[in-house]
Amino acid sequence: MRTLGQVNAAWAGDRGEPDAELRSVLARASGSDDPEAYLDGVAALCGARLLLPIVADGDESGEPDPSRHAEMSAVLMSAADGSSGVLAFTGLDALRAFDPSARPVPCTLDEVAATAVEVGARAIVVDVAGPHLLAIEGELIRPLATGNRLMRLQDGWGWLSLADPLGNR
Repeated sequence: MRTLGQVNAAWAGDRGEPDAELRSVLARASGSDDPEAYLDGVAALCGARLLLPIVADGDESGEPDPSRHAEMSAVLMSAADGSSGVLAFTGLDALRAFDPSARPVPCTLDEVAATAVEVGARAIVVDVAGPHLLAIEGELIRPLATGNRLMRLQDGWGWLSLADPLGNR
C-alpha cells in the first residue's frame, strides 16, 4: 500500500463539514434507478473534498499492539461475493457514524480511485453509513484513478483529463 503524504494544503483549516450542495446531488442519486442522477452524483464527487478513513492495523486478534509502531491503512468493505470496496465520506459526521475511531484523511476522488485500483477493490463506497450512500463501480474507477473527471456534455457524458502530456498533475 502506498504511503499517504502530507495533507493537501488546499484543505488547511478544513473542519470536515459536509458540502450541502454535494449532499443534495447525492440524495437524488442514492438508490435511484435513474442513470443520469447516478452520473450526476459521480460527477459532483469529482470536484469534492472527501475523507478517507484510516485505521490502525491490529495484531492477529484485531487489537492494536501498543508495543509496536502502528501501521495505518485505508478501510475496505467486503461484499458477500468476496469483492471489496474502498470507503470514502463526504463529511466528518458521516465518517464518525461509521467508525468514531477512524482518522479522516482529506483527499480527492481520483486519490480514492487510485487506492481502489492499487488494492484491487471493485468499488468506491461513499457515505456507507449515510446519509446518502453511493457506490461507484466498474468501468468508472480506472479513468477516475488517472485524474479524469466525469463531465456532463450537451449530448451525454464525457471525460475531462486533468493530466498533462508528461504525466504530471
